[in-house]
Amino acid sequence: MPSQVTNYKCPACTGPLHFTSASGMLECDYCGAHYTVEEVERLMREEEAKAAEAYANAQANGNGWDTSQLENEWGEDAENLRAYNCPSCGAELICDATTAATSCPYCNNPTVVPGQLSGILKPDYVIPFRFSKEQALSALKTHYKGKPFLPKAFTDANHIEEIQGVYVPFWLFDGVADADVEFAATRSHTRRSGNYEITTTEHYRILRSGSVGFDRVPVDASTKMPDNHMDSIEPYDYSDIRDFSIAYLPGFLADKFDVSAEESAPRADIRCKNTVIDKLRGTVSGYSTVSTRSENVELRRGSVKYALFPVWMLNTKWKDKTFLFAMNGQTGKIVGDLPISKGKLWGTFAAIAGSAAAVLTALMLIAH
Repeated sequence: MPSQVTNYKCPACTGPLHFTSASGMLECDYCGAHYTVEEVERLMREEEAKAAEAYANAQANGNGWDTSQLENEWGEDAENLRAYNCPSCGAELICDATTAATSCPYCNNPTVVPGQLSGILKPDYVIPFRFSKEQALSALKTHYKGKPFLPKAFTDANHIEEIQGVYVPFWLFDGVADADVEFAATRSHTRRSGNYEITTTEHYRILRSGSVGFDRVPVDASTKMPDNHMDSIEPYDYSDIRDFSIAYLPGFLADKFDVSAEESAPRADIRCKNTVIDKLRGTVSGYSTVSTRSENVELRRGSVKYALFPVWMLNTKWKDKTFLFAMNGQTGKIVGDLPISKGKLWGTFAAIAGSAAAVLTALMLIAH
């Protein structure tokens, strides 16, 4: 019988909460926050209510994102797939029947528990992995070069072999943004008059209006993957996007979304609004300074699709902190926070300080 794992996420950092018998509270291993059971259940109910209310309002106004075309049935494909739950961080992973899912790519937990495939949306699209594991390992090793303060745990070849290929879930939003923006601009001129330098500044009020159509604006749908990591390894080349098939899954894991399309919609709205304002800002040139004075952006929201994008991931812990590397499995772009080995840092500092002291002593002897 498949095992099911229920996980509460920390309201402060979305890390997993664990019940601690000593305190009788739910505690977060990542940020140290702690909550009573009643507090967590109340916060979860409030979040669910807010999401439901926001979705209901958008639908009532007739301007919500259209999710009606999302596919909810895997059909015969379900027989060839397996679902796994990580009891540590709550990640839900999907792979084909031949893939051995033995560790979690997000928290490096060594065991995962078989789960159920029911309730998991079938993706509409997939971008296949273009970089092989060998190419990803080579790129990571190149990324490490020139960074002498990395801990040995990061540069150890055996550890790097733990890199895993994961299809990360994304919502893709289509729509149009109409905008009216008022910019404040200045143009300065400087001239000399006798012994004086006179600067004249002219002020301008500039109006711009326009529309920008959006096709497949990506928003990652996994709380385990930091948004800044996913934003940083963009863009993906949509010329290689394919209709989803489980034929792309063998040898890889696929993460199940845990952020709904409705919950992701605000991020899509912000990306669309910022893009149309930036496009209009780009038409204002020839001025010393340009700033946005006011803006009015209306979104005509269209359809939402579900996709899986390829990411190579390396997760490790150093001094009780978790470090996550992500590499775009299509383009090879890498992002990740690097830890610093204090031993190497202080050793280098001591060597530099010692050399400086020796040079200073020599100079003093020469001076005398």
